[in-house]
Amino acid sequence: MPQNDDYLSRRHERREAARKKREAESRRVKRTLFAAVLALVLCGVAFYNLTKDVVKEKPEKAQTQSQSQSKVPETTEAPTEASKPTTPVQKDPITTIHIKAAGDLNVTDSVVNAGVAVGGFDFGTVFKDVAGILSDADLTVMNFEGNICGEPYGTQTTSAPIELVRTLRSCGVDLLQVANSCAINNGLNGLTATLNAIRSAGIEPVGAYASASELRTSKGYTITEIQGVKVAFVAFTKGLGGRGMPAGNENLVNLLYTDYATEYKEIDKDRITTILKNVETEKPDLTVALLHWGSEYNDDISKSQKNIVSLMQKQGVDVIIGTHPHTLQPIVFDEAAGTLVAYSLGDFFGEADRGATNYSIILDIEITKDDNAGITRVTDFSYTPIYTVREGESVGNRDRRVVRIEKAMEAHQENFLDKVTDATAAGMEKAMTRIPQRVATDMEVTCPECKKDVEVYVITASGSDKSLVSDKKCRCGYVLTAGTKVSDYD
Repeated sequence: MPQNDDYLSRRHERREAARKKREAESRRVKRTLFAAVLALVLCGVAFYNLTKDVVKEKPEKAQTQSQSQSKVPETTEAPTEASKPTTPVQKDPITTIHIKAAGDLNVTDSVVNAGVAVGGFDFGTVFKDVAGILSDADLTVMNFEGNICGEPYGTQTTSAPIELVRTLRSCGVDLLQVANSCAINNGLNGLTATLNAIRSAGIEPVGAYASASELRTSKGYTITEIQGVKVAFVAFTKGLGGRGMPAGNENLVNLLYTDYATEYKEIDKDRITTILKNVETEKPDLTVALLHWGSEYNDDISKSQKNIVSLMQKQGVDVIIGTHPHTLQPIVFDEAAGTLVAYSLGDFFGEADRGATNYSIILDIEITKDDNAGITRVTDFSYTPIYTVREGESVGNRDRRVVRIEKAMEAHQENFLDKVTDATAAGMEKAMTRIPQRVATDMEVTCPECKKDVEVYVITASGSDKSLVSDKKCRCGYVLTAGTKVSDYD
């Protein structure tokens, strides 16, 4: 049986109830305002009629009253209307859900120290600014690059206190990818402890298993239902930080390559296909693959990665969310096919001490199910830019934390007490320029001058105008300008 814990369903029900409550509150406020306006209008009419009667001559008023008293009022009853048959409420055939995804949470000394508090650990302030973004979705996923297996904590062991994952749960995280480089940093015992800790926090781990029995039960995937949309999740990693799995336990972590401890060249097609065929038996509406792949601090997309995308999409995968490079990489949204590939979401939270690792995004994927057509597909995406503010990068606040870039820049401009420093604000401004460039997809357009194909980068979200995110100089010398639309070069 696949993993399908009730807590996910209960959470979706609570979110739906909260959403309906907000809508009901909005309607109540609107009704109250309408009633107040109506009351004012009626009062005005009554006041007008009263003053009009007062200014009339008294004899005329008396005569009118006398005539009125001499008449016998006629009463008429409105005919009783026959009750109409009730029309059954028709279920909307269109259901739209949102899945949010964040990148790597790397367990390091700085990350652990960010949660140090009196008597233990408290990571609430670390994620306070992005908690609302993470929780405002039907389901939220993230890559957890570390272990929860006791002290000592930090970079050397990649072990973190359990309070870290408990805080993630309180921020709305539902699934954590554990198929990654750190899965067996502390051996199989460390993996088992990590899986148990994550589940005890109310989060479902994806991609690794404590035993062969657990693997057989899960069949290598997780299934959940969101507002009637059945979604399957699988997770794979390119390797285990150079380590090999102990003999007899090779399958306890889902791996992309057979040579996962050395070259990363031989794609494990049999393993990948077997798990995805298991998923197919569940007949999910949508399948999401969480992949720990690519190369650290390297923006190149390898041929091997593209082959994996092709293999998985042929096996029914609709969404691929990548991690591991620690920097943002292109998001390829195929509107016609209804699929999305995010090659790397960068670091959600970590050291942030290397170029382009201090900013990333929280991705929001819109998924629409059409019951009449029998089709479920990705229909759009958007994102929230985020930034890791390190110790000393804020005025009056020395805490390391994750913030929304736009809100932090507003606070800086408004001179808030805990605003970021001028240097950090400048870094955020640069990040806001680089993020669209990094997530842009390469496309070929025709140079107006020499009529040859030129590779440019554009944002492919359906809400975008598909314009160039940066200047591109053709070999002939002609410059295709940032901001111009792809359609301008047809």
